Amino acid sequence: MAAAARARIAHLLRQLQRAACQCPTHSHTYSQAPGFSPSGKTTDYAFEMAVSNIRYGAGVTKEVGMDLQNMGAKNVCLMTDKNLSQLPPVRIVMDSLVANGINFKVYDNVRVEPTDRSFMEAIEFARKGAFDAYVAVGGGSTMDTCKAANLYASSPPNPIFRPAYQGSNPVSDIWAVHTLRIVAKYLKRAVRNPDDLEARSNMHLASTFAGISFGNAGVHLCHGMSYPISGLVKTYKAKDYNVDHPLVPHGLSVVLTSPAVFTFTAQMFPERHLEMAEILGADTRTARAADAGPILADTLRKFLFDLDVDDGLAALGYSKADIPALVKGTLPQERVTKLAPRPQSEEDLSALFEASMKLY
Repeated sequence: MAAAARARIAHLLRQLQRAACQCPTHSHTYSQAPGFSPSGKTTDYAFEMAVSNIRYGAGVTKEVGMDLQNMGAKNVCLMTDKNLSQLPPVRIVMDSLVANGINFKVYDNVRVEPTDRSFMEAIEFARKGAFDAYVAVGGGSTMDTCKAANLYASSPPNPIFRPAYQGSNPVSDIWAVHTLRIVAKYLKRAVRNPDDLEARSNMHLASTFAGISFGNAGVHLCHGMSYPISGLVKTYKAKDYNVDHPLVPHGLSVVLTSPAVFTFTAQMFPERHLEMAEILGADTRTARAADAGPILADTLRKFLFDLDVDDGLAALGYSKADIPALVKGTLPQERVTKLAPRPQSEEDLSALFEASMKLY
């Protein structure tokens, strides 16, 4: 075995050992009824890794028609948005469907950052079409809209079928760390030069890796707070988005609270927060555990500043007067906020929104 391969295996084993945290915050433990533990222990820990099929490589989009043909699909719904419908990816998919004899209809009215109304319009289209397969071409808005349309057109959702997030676990943690290393290396390059194929390809792959990670572990406070940030937008329209309605993109709504949130959660697991700061470029060699939150927060602020990200919630049109509504919009998001390593009160949420009004 080559030395490089042995070093890589040793590194992964160390990552697993570090990731297998036994603290109550991250071990996702639960109490068992007396007599049900064969070992006599009162807690248990297990995790399951679920991953969709992934195909990655230049030109693989041309294969979607063959995939649908192999599935025996007879009537396909292709969902996308107005902007993407004019770009090559959608044309490539349609050409592939035609070349493989697949009957399809296009729904190109997906809204970037969907609303209740835009979901219902897509669902109505799906119900009328009697489709037996769905193809989403686009980002999260398109994929989420397509999944919802498929679900509601086939059968009303039953809560028992909702996947439960498991919280941090050793396998998800490795994917998350690997993703962050790619982001640290390539994100700025990809943003600054759209023609940097190496950087953009790696960011595409990082997006997939991140999905494997949080698709199993889940997300927490930044995401829970992001929903009202996007949902209560007044007049702000993100630059470079060609839309006719106010819009805070999902990524922006999530990242703006990250310095405040990680300052808040750092005390629960300082070592992990320092590891993240180091990956993003901070010198943590002399850092103390008590400084983990501020160090990571400062590292994130510098990263965001270098990417010309808006200067906090105030730049999106929010003010201190909006905080009660933002908190109210966060409270129902327990599906994700309960996974945060530190519980939060309404007062905590208010303080986090206030701290996120300005970043730099």
